[in-house]
Amino acid sequence: MKVTELDERIHVVDANTDYLSVMKTIAESSGQEDPFYVLDIGDIVYKHKQFKQVMPRVYPYYAVKCNDSLMVIEILAALGTGFDCASKAEINKVMSVGVDSNRILFANPAKPSSHIAHAAAVGVDLMTFDGEAELYKVKKLHPTAKMVIRVRCDDENAQCQLGMKFGCDAETEAPRLLKLACTLGLDVVGVSFHVGSGCRNPPVFRRAIKTARGVFDYAKTLGYTMTLLDLGGGYPGDRGTSIQKIADVVNEALNDYFPEDAEVPVHVIAEPGRYYVSSAYTLACNVHSKREIKSPADNSTISHVMYYINDGVYGSFNNILYDHYEPTPILMNENKRGKFYPSSIWGPTCDGLDKVIDSMLLPEIELGEWIYFENMGAYTLAVASPFNGFPVPKVHIIADEKIWLLLKDTLPLTEEHFVFGNTPTNIHLGLDIDGNGRRADVQHVWNMEPIEINLPLALPPITMTCRDTQKSSFDSFIHHVDSMHQ
Repeated sequence: MKVTELDERIHVVDANTDYLSVMKTIAESSGQEDPFYVLDIGDIVYKHKQFKQVMPRVYPYYAVKCNDSLMVIEILAALGTGFDCASKAEINKVMSVGVDSNRILFANPAKPSSHIAHAAAVGVDLMTFDGEAELYKVKKLHPTAKMVIRVRCDDENAQCQLGMKFGCDAETEAPRLLKLACTLGLDVVGVSFHVGSGCRNPPVFRRAIKTARGVFDYAKTLGYTMTLLDLGGGYPGDRGTSIQKIADVVNEALNDYFPEDAEVPVHVIAEPGRYYVSSAYTLACNVHSKREIKSPADNSTISHVMYYINDGVYGSFNNILYDHYEPTPILMNENKRGKFYPSSIWGPTCDGLDKVIDSMLLPEIELGEWIYFENMGAYTLAVASPFNGFPVPKVHIIADEKIWLLLKDTLPLTEEHFVFGNTPTNIHLGLDIDGNGRRADVQHVWNMEPIEINLPLALPPITMTCRDTQKSSFDSFIHHVDSMHQ
């Protein structure tokens, strides 16, 4: 793949450089005023490694809706994940980087007819359903599809509830739907569930897996031999969170209800979204305006300070409205001291709804200072808009040299995806201006030293169909890593 846009390049940084130092360098560059992200793809690679270590039987299908960045899709394609797509546009985006159709799950139980027809045309066979109408549509438009019945099993404390919209009742509705599918001659290959995005109650996974076992057993009485169990999403991804408790519940439940030595092996998948990308993205915002509210009783006393930043709920912070996100600002000047005031933070638009933080104690922030927000990779950019003419933040992508060595020859990634230097090249695009109105070309380049990788990632085999007709597999990936030890 030919990468032509500097924005799309991965900047390989040295061992002494991390996402915070890159973020500060960008913020301090002359002319920089717009909000921006720093994406550390090493965080995504680490998350994948952790997922495979704690749930070795579960094959991840990344939920594209969470963050549909082409770079994220390419990274995960290189790592060998599958993809959970909800529309023909998402299917096309995933396949555009060379992902084979057999690594895609069309995981929208209520699909427009044209999207079903499109899936049939491009060879995406695996898809979910939870109602009669969907079965009739699939019978007409994609009769050879591999259907997965979605049942409802909710975590009532999940960050985002999904059961009120999707999932049939396993006891009252699922038998009727399976009978109809059998009558229509449709192939039902498995069961899926989704406990809710951002699960806070790990034991719900055991209840869901037990419920799925019952559906498997009933389907067998109709002549179906199901071979797929989809655990859905719900895995936390913020810094400081862990999926270990969920993994412990899942592993034990799989052993109890779907043992590996069963007569008919069952392939287990999941749909992690925020888990992969939440902590990989950090957002930096500039304080461009402020308003001091004086106390009615004493006009010389500040009772509240309103700060205005260059991103808000119509941009990245739409996750406050749609994903129940509670942002925590961090001052980029970590040494700042001073008196704290009750404060609020507002977005840049002229809408009163555009409030990022309602009230919290903050030290006095001067105009032009920067604050940043961690855990901003999930359900942010995918929904952001340029409302009122304010731009969607640019993303600067970094990786350290170990990640570069692991990924640079793993399709769909190539060496052309990477550029060296601790300062992302694209911060100079229209930002750094010299006294004559010209871009100032400042470069920070360092020499790469050979390094040794002691722990190759344990990743599943992948099948790629790339535009240049080259083939790649995880076996060749591991061989490449092993060769560096010799």
